[in-house]
Amino acid sequence: MSTFEAPVVVTCGDTEGPLVVLLHGRGSNEGEIIGLADALPGSLSYAAVRAPIAENGGFAWFANRGIGRPVPESLRATMDWFTRWLDEVAPPGRPVFLVGFSGGAAFAGGLLLDDPARYAGAAILYGTLPFEAGVPADAARLAGVPVFVAHGEHDRVIPRELLDRTWRYLTDESGASTDARLDPVGHGIAPDALTALAAWLDG
Repeated sequence: MSTFEAPVVVTCGDTEGPLVVLLHGRGSNEGEIIGLADALPGSLSYAAVRAPIAENGGFAWFANRGIGRPVPESLRATMDWFTRWLDEVAPPGRPVFLVGFSGGAAFAGGLLLDDPARYAGAAILYGTLPFEAGVPADAARLAGVPVFVAHGEHDRVIPRELLDRTWRYLTDESGASTDARLDPVGHGIAPDALTALAAWLDG
C-alpha cells in the first residue's frame, strides 16, 4: 500500500459522460493540463489528476532512471494508487479514456499496458511508453484497443530511440487500433494534433 495522499483532481464537462483522464507532464500539474478540455468534446467528462510525487516545483508520476525510463517499483506504486482512485470515480461499465502528455504519456501507457481491458482508449502525446519498467509490452498486448499517438518531429526532450520504439510498437506490434501522427513541432502539442484528438475522442 502506497503512502500517497488522495489525488488532487480538477474536473469539468458532462459529469454523466465517458470519463477522460488528463495526465500532465513531469514538473507540471493538473491546473495546466485541464485547459486541454476546452478544445475537446463537451459531451465528455474530464478529470485532470495531480501526480503524487513533488518535483522541481511541480509533480511527477514516477521516479526516473533517465528521461522516459521509469523506475519499475515507483511506476507500480503510482499505478496502484491511481487505479484505486479510478475505481471509485469510474466503476466498471463507465468508459475511461486516458490522455497523457510527456511524462503523463508514459504513465498512461503504463496503465494501458498493465490492464488493457480497463480502458476505452488512450492518447499518448509527445512521450514514450514505459519500456523495461515492469509492465508487459509483448506483441498484440493491445489488440483492438483504440490508441491515439502524436509525436513531434523535432522533439529534443524525449530520447529519439524511445519515440521510435513507441511509434513502432503502437503502429506495428501492439495490435492496437492506432491513429498516429508526426507533427512538425518540438516537445509540445501541435494545434492540429489537438483538433485530431478531439475528433478521435468524438468518434
